[in-house]
Amino acid sequence: MENWFSRGLITWYKTNKRDLPWRNHKDPYKIWLSEIILQQTQVIQGTSYYLKFTQKYPKIGQLAAAKEDEVLKLWQGLGYYSRARNLHAAAKVVNDSHKGVFPSKYEDIKALKGVGDYTAAAISSFAYNMPYAVVDGNVYRVLSRLFGIETPIDSGTGKKEFQQLATELLDKKEPGQHNQAIMEFGSQFCKPVNPDCPNCIFNAKCVAFKNKQVNELPVKAKKTKVRDRFLNYVVLIDKKNEIYLNRRVAGDIWQGLYEFLLIESDKEITTPQLLNHKKVKEAAGEKFKLLHTSKLYKHVLSHQHLYARFYVVKTSISLSKTQTKTTLNNLTDFAFARLSEKFLNDCELKEIV
Repeated sequence: MENWFSRGLITWYKTNKRDLPWRNHKDPYKIWLSEIILQQTQVIQGTSYYLKFTQKYPKIGQLAAAKEDEVLKLWQGLGYYSRARNLHAAAKVVNDSHKGVFPSKYEDIKALKGVGDYTAAAISSFAYNMPYAVVDGNVYRVLSRLFGIETPIDSGTGKKEFQQLATELLDKKEPGQHNQAIMEFGSQFCKPVNPDCPNCIFNAKCVAFKNKQVNELPVKAKKTKVRDRFLNYVVLIDKKNEIYLNRRVAGDIWQGLYEFLLIESDKEITTPQLLNHKKVKEAAGEKFKLLHTSKLYKHVLSHQHLYARFYVVKTSISLSKTQTKTTLNNLTDFAFARLSEKFLNDCELKEIV
């Protein structure tokens, strides 16, 4: 079973693989960096971030020495910012506990913050050619279809079953190339929607193709409950043209990122409701003017849908010295979440003020 599968995969991969920058070397630091960036990010978007990070921090010690705000700013737009904080924390561990040398043992790699079974297996096999099988969404899809496995992939039993099968199939002589090949095959050929089954190299053996189950596999047992959140942002500008900012704390999305004055509601609110809100009056005083109201922005996360509107408000008072504030010219120095970044790209604040 192992020979025909791995041999077919690797042959296909050598002809069809994409030329990606992290595939051109065995540097574990850069491979780790690419894997963290590509978690929940498409390759086409992740590539530019990989190049930015490797250019700014060519060595892991440089990443470890960077300030968190600097790392978050470079990460801006990628989302799931805990990845950036974990990346930074792990770099510090490597720098301090491993003398700046990326660990070569699977257990030490997995012990790094933000590194799970899949990422540890990927780094171990890609950088060091160690025989650890990767199992990600692409692998689940390929194996479930090829072998007709209906065990839910989000169950403990399913995870164990797929990991065991992936390990049995792994080419122990070329684990790195095998792992790259199965993920590339799932990503580029055995796609979630409209895979090219008639031209698949495995269609003669594929259970899902034979039984017309391609669109039914893999199986998920749980459905994610989606929560709607309405974020009403007040871009508060005082008489000195200083802008109020708030830094988000732990316990919610976008930890460590900056945002404008936020009034969150459980449904969409009207402009008068927003302007009469207690938090707005406390921050802006009694005399303020609404200069601009943005369109409604939507941002979809795996477990929540975010709806945001931005209100540019000019107040006649000065912001307190204890508040976080900046100027229009320095606003780009701060790391914002994607929603705020979209607004800032759409809106010329200098022209409005």
